[in-house]
Amino acid sequence: MSAILSADDLNDFISPGVACIKPVETLPLQQVKNTDNPYEVTTEDQLPTEPPPPAQISLTDCLACSGCVTSAETVLVSLQSHAEVLKSLDSSHSLSLDRLCRSSGSLNDDQTGERDGSMQGKIFVASVSPQVRASLAATYGTTEQEAGWMMEQLLSGPQGLATGGKHGSSFAWVIDTNAMREANLVLGADEVFESTSPPPSAPGEQASFETSPKKPILTSACPGWICYAEKTHPHVLPHLSRLKSPQALTGTLLKTVLSKALHINPDQIFHLAIMPCFDKKLEASREELTDIYWQPQPTTPITPREAPPVRDVDCVITAREVLMLAESRSISFPSLSRRPLPLSTRVPFPDAKLDAFLFPQNQTPGRRRLSNRHDRQPQTPAAGTSGGYLYQILLTQHSLYPGSTIHTARGRNADVVDYTLVRGEETIFRAARYYGFRNIQNLVRKLKPLKKSRMPGGKMVGARKPTTAAGAGGDYAYVEVMACPGGCTNGGGQIKVEDVGALQEGVYADEEENGSGSSSRKKKGQKEWLSMVDEAYYPMSSSSSSSSNEEDEEKEQQRRTTGDDVLKSPVEDPSIRHDENDDDNDENNPIMINGISPQFIKSILTHWSRITGIDLKKLVYTSYRNVESEVGKGGGGGGGQGRETERVVEMASKIGGGW
Repeated sequence: MSAILSADDLNDFISPGVACIKPVETLPLQQVKNTDNPYEVTTEDQLPTEPPPPAQISLTDCLACSGCVTSAETVLVSLQSHAEVLKSLDSSHSLSLDRLCRSSGSLNDDQTGERDGSMQGKIFVASVSPQVRASLAATYGTTEQEAGWMMEQLLSGPQGLATGGKHGSSFAWVIDTNAMREANLVLGADEVFESTSPPPSAPGEQASFETSPKKPILTSACPGWICYAEKTHPHVLPHLSRLKSPQALTGTLLKTVLSKALHINPDQIFHLAIMPCFDKKLEASREELTDIYWQPQPTTPITPREAPPVRDVDCVITAREVLMLAESRSISFPSLSRRPLPLSTRVPFPDAKLDAFLFPQNQTPGRRRLSNRHDRQPQTPAAGTSGGYLYQILLTQHSLYPGSTIHTARGRNADVVDYTLVRGEETIFRAARYYGFRNIQNLVRKLKPLKKSRMPGGKMVGARKPTTAAGAGGDYAYVEVMACPGGCTNGGGQIKVEDVGALQEGVYADEEENGSGSSSRKKKGQKEWLSMVDEAYYPMSSSSSSSSNEEDEEKEQQRRTTGDDVLKSPVEDPSIRHDENDDDNDENNPIMINGISPQFIKSILTHWSRITGIDLKKLVYTSYRNVESEVGKGGGGGGGQGRETERVVEMASKIGGGW
């Protein structure tokens, strides 16, 4: 597929190209068995009729070329599937966490215990995104929290995956990615605050965590958007946030802390991420997200490393693949208990402070003080469906300028929104939200640098200066970019509206047998279905729901469906408040922004770096690369690129090109 997107792609998702420019290795052809009689003649009808084995291409190979831009939905992902999860569970038994925790001691003892390479087995850990829970909740008519408990029952419960398989292995911990999402939000706000002082990197330069991004900073949590930028628009790489995504941060945390605390090798920790997007499989395959980028440098010279890099995320599956995982073990997912596992069966995370941070809902009143927080706050419609990166930055900027308000204006469609922080007549901060590849193309064109015209005496030419959706001039400071229209709740791996009827058929059949079924069921449209998923993504408890909250949610839904041209939404003070209940905590931080304490998050990150002995930059930052096309390169010595360029110019001249 050409790097130029076609306007005929009505679904706004990018499909892979028909041909791949990278040669694909196939398995050796099956040879005909030799017989003892050298004179035996084999007729044509006796020849093997098996087709040749299909060609396979790994995700790493897919990232290594620029022959196509892919959403990974139809890429062969043989190493990233529910079958790979079952294979890993069957290939290794679960290590005894009780014995490991007793023998390893505490991470706070500054110990440097040796890893026991002879210990066989693995620790299985899963991380789940809230968008996946929302998709499952909307499918089975439950809440996002209950859907999370159902997944916990499947992955770790006695009636889940542990009931089958060779070793009866299951997952030791099921972690909510909202924990590391909060860390990403705080770091992202700091990155925006600090982005104007350091000198920016040059256009097209390989971006690393040693350089700060330049304005406007673009979100880096969407792997489909990152893959697209690396392959087709290298001029935007200096704008990308250097922060790892919540999925990658969770993987790095698990591999670094558990290997250090339990004295095991990182490859003995199997991390499964359950995400709404197929592109997350591509992200997990990036070389930048492996242990070679965060392992401490040895003090003495060693022989070159022979073992392959260990991924921070071993496997990624989506909401639909969760149901396949359950079906493969003959488990009815909707029949799983919608209650949490008993605390008596839970093994605490090896570090007490991280345990309170990752599992605040499972803490006793005494240990809850370690978390310096209340239970994790639910998402609000104002934050959007993709994690609230822009929303957190807006609230942080708002806290720095008391008396300021945020004005919101819709762009050319509901997936483009412009935000302006103003105080009186002064414009303080500009930001925007761009969802969907059509809108992203408009954004990257605006960011394209000027270049000198090839015509004699020509002026500098290029894209016009970025403007806001309202039409006023001025640069954005931050843009939240997501590849999927509508955000992450509409990810390619989510349960689709056409699948809902078949999945709910068995549930409604059981309800009708019990006399509790509803006869008012009707087929839902795509917009109605996405609204149900969004509603599940924004859980509102009975104690916190009020008439004003309902009105805000109704206005937000109306804006997304009808597209009101201009909204003025000043940020309310309760989002930025003083927490009067945390006076006795170690970190005396009274400021809470959107239910998150920045000082507490920073203390968690500092603690993580200290107990692992790894520089925090290596833990939380990543890098990007300019993926150059291999088309026209090589083939008969040097000068291939030049000859290819000359040939293209000649063809353009013949057809009337204005070269």
